[in-house]
Amino acid sequence: MPTPERLQAALADRYRIERELGAGGMANVYLAEDLKHGRKVALKVLKPELAAVLGAERFVVEIKTTAALQHPHILPLFDSGTADGFLFYVMPFIDGETLRDKLNRETQFSVDEAVRITREIAEALHYAHAHGVIHRDIKPENILLANGRPMVADFGIALAVSAAAGGRMTETGLSLGTPHYMSPEQATAEKEITGRSDVYSLASVCYEMLTGNPPHVGSSAQQIIMRIITEQPEPVTLHRKTVPPHVAAAVAKALEKLPADRFESAEKFAEALANPAFTTMTGVGAQAMAARAAARAPLLAASVIAAVATVAAVFLALRPQPEQPVTRFQLALPDSQMLVPGYPAPVPAPDGSFLVYHGPVPGNPAVPQLWIKRRDQATADPIPGSVGAGYIAISPDGRRLAFDNSGRVRIMPVTGGASVVVAEPTALPFGIAWLDNERVLYTAAPADNPSLMEIFLVPASGGESRRLGLLREGRAAVLPSPIAGRDAFLFLSCASVIDCDLHVFDLRTDSAKALVSGSLLGVHAASGHLLFERGGALLAVRFDASSLEMRGDPVQLFSTLSIQAPGSASIGADGTMIAMNGGSAGFGSTQEFVWVDRNGRQEQVDPAMGPLRMTVTGSNHGWSLSPDGSRVAIGLATASGDDIWVKQLPRGPLTRATIDAAGEFRPRWMPDGKSLVFPTVTDVRVRRADGTGRDSVILRGQLNEVRMSPDGKWLLARGGAASSVDGGRDILAMRIGVDTALRPLLATQQYDETAPSLSPDGNWLLYQSNESGRRELFVRPFPDVDRVRVQVSLGGGEAPLWSRNGREIFFLSLDRQMMAVDFTAGTTPVVSEPRALFPVPRELLAVETAFYTPWDVAPDGRFLMTRSLGLREGDAPVPIVTYNLFAELRRLLPR
Repeated sequence: MPTPERLQAALADRYRIERELGAGGMANVYLAEDLKHGRKVALKVLKPELAAVLGAERFVVEIKTTAALQHPHILPLFDSGTADGFLFYVMPFIDGETLRDKLNRETQFSVDEAVRITREIAEALHYAHAHGVIHRDIKPENILLANGRPMVADFGIALAVSAAAGGRMTETGLSLGTPHYMSPEQATAEKEITGRSDVYSLASVCYEMLTGNPPHVGSSAQQIIMRIITEQPEPVTLHRKTVPPHVAAAVAKALEKLPADRFESAEKFAEALANPAFTTMTGVGAQAMAARAAARAPLLAASVIAAVATVAAVFLALRPQPEQPVTRFQLALPDSQMLVPGYPAPVPAPDGSFLVYHGPVPGNPAVPQLWIKRRDQATADPIPGSVGAGYIAISPDGRRLAFDNSGRVRIMPVTGGASVVVAEPTALPFGIAWLDNERVLYTAAPADNPSLMEIFLVPASGGESRRLGLLREGRAAVLPSPIAGRDAFLFLSCASVIDCDLHVFDLRTDSAKALVSGSLLGVHAASGHLLFERGGALLAVRFDASSLEMRGDPVQLFSTLSIQAPGSASIGADGTMIAMNGGSAGFGSTQEFVWVDRNGRQEQVDPAMGPLRMTVTGSNHGWSLSPDGSRVAIGLATASGDDIWVKQLPRGPLTRATIDAAGEFRPRWMPDGKSLVFPTVTDVRVRRADGTGRDSVILRGQLNEVRMSPDGKWLLARGGAASSVDGGRDILAMRIGVDTALRPLLATQQYDETAPSLSPDGNWLLYQSNESGRRELFVRPFPDVDRVRVQVSLGGGEAPLWSRNGREIFFLSLDRQMMAVDFTAGTTPVVSEPRALFPVPRELLAVETAFYTPWDVAPDGRFLMTRSLGLREGDAPVPIVTYNLFAELRRLLPR
């Protein structure tokens, strides 16, 4: 053994040895200081008996082939050489622990951690293999943990030793590869060792992280090697039932005896570990199960019968199973559990065992919440704690939901209960996705560009969000969708709700590239395909997850399926797809303006006007009639952005009133009928309705709704949970020219007060509140709101509205009836019993009614509403469920 004193003397001009760190099979390791660079290093000195056989010149030549390896999970080679007969090499000193230390302390790791570590090591192996370098000695002792992240040490050292020694390794009395983690070809001294040998060794390490022991154990190295050659390891699920089937199957395939039966690369092994759809049961698992089945045969059976039974069991287990047929059907649910229109498509679980969707709150159908529908049940169940949830995503392990609610990103069990806030973005998210079990992607408006949406990454346990920088030339980045087995995801780059392109972002390189122009949908299928929308059709194309590129020409899937909006389709890892056929889902809706009289008869406002593209449930858009009823101001989402437009009634032009990137919405007329007041994503503004002049900012801060009192002296506003104004969903007010800030007018700690509306004379405030447990309507004197309060609705109501003469109040009942109430002013106002005017059909309800009133009433008593061309009664978007989509993809696009 080399003495530190002799070694120090030999390297005195380059390194100062501080202490010995340990000894391995081939080398002794010392902590040293690199004198030239002033850094701590790990100095490794080959054992004398090995150095004598190798020879200095050959070793130095061979080890240079590993010096060029540069990878985040590979410990680099700093230096190598000879000194006084010592052969040495130098690597960075990692002030952490080895994977062996962690295994000795914890025995078993969580499945997520074991898979993550294995995948990151596989990335390093794939990189090295691509450069022609095989490690040959993957084991826990050679894996260092730096802040929990693995770094593979001694990369290529075994190759250098083997190549330098030629056929004389037996002279050293040493062998390459540690017995527990040797591949069968290493154990049998095969001359040709490929990257699949490293895959086997890595699978052995993963096996130990999951079960607490390597695949093969024994009392001696010879016994272990014999078992590696002759015995099949037991499936990991035999020792740990909670290991997901795809992880167990991936480990089993990587532990196959024949290299040709393993994954062709470390990258494929990593992809399988992250792909819940990977369930291939190869020889390891199948034969082990067959052996156990045979062992359970009756003891009285003859040995020959048992042998035949065992062979038959093995044959049946290994025989290719017939592929299940593709099944498609319309999702049918009871009326009380039906999907709420305007939300994204239901989301299937990774294994297809259940789906989650937006349905009504029981007893309050106008309010959405999440429901869970299990595959083996005819009906669905509401998920507690999910009222008001927006975009949703199910974790890869199928246990947790990520969703946005009230401007926050939350995570909760799929069965419901308390949720944990992991991010508080500056605007309601526009898409949520699990990148893996530990990280969540979401969209929000960045502080420096609040008019556009950006994608952020946050740990599922909470913490600091990372902005990914995907905004490009005024285009928002929305709707992230993960790519199985990769640190990458798809997303839409949108100039508006009808102008989107499909892109892909690689987190490893922090780079994005375009995939499809003019597409409203992009989802990755674990079968190796990409699904996207073009012209309303759903197309599929082969997709290479390693290069993030499409291969070949796309084909159309299911010609009867019509995709009309982003969020219209989702795919589970098992091949379950749910798509909304027709209509729209969650992003935009094509609508037309209609007059609706008090009997419910509809008449198109202006046939020449054509359909308009507006966002639907959860949107920030709306419209209002001018005081004289001659014009309507509209918040529109067009290819030019979100702006205010004005339509001259009945047959006049539609002209643009705002032209900028402020993101204007929900316009209201000023009392003079010449100007408009409206919120943006950053402030409140006033602008002339004819589009002339410039915006006048009258208040800073994000609000959800504003309106001016009839005398122009008061500004009323409604704050929201995502608002920069304190108070949550409360009604606020300020006197123009007197107050410098809004003050709470109606504000409670536990309840929401929303949809404020002042009577035509400005003396009465109409609003809705959920203080009773459901939304009800109330009226109070204004501005002295504390003097008296009168309830207007009975049995629930929302979207309140005054008649033009102030003698009636209109609202929407929970059973979708337009209701009217007579109102008589006085010290204590008198309201009549509500009476139904007409049922409001589904086609008129593709609007937000939960927190504000979207429609208006004309001087002649007609209602100005919008009719969705995708949500007519009997023609709403239909949820189509497809089981075993991967079989159809493989048929249409064979790899």
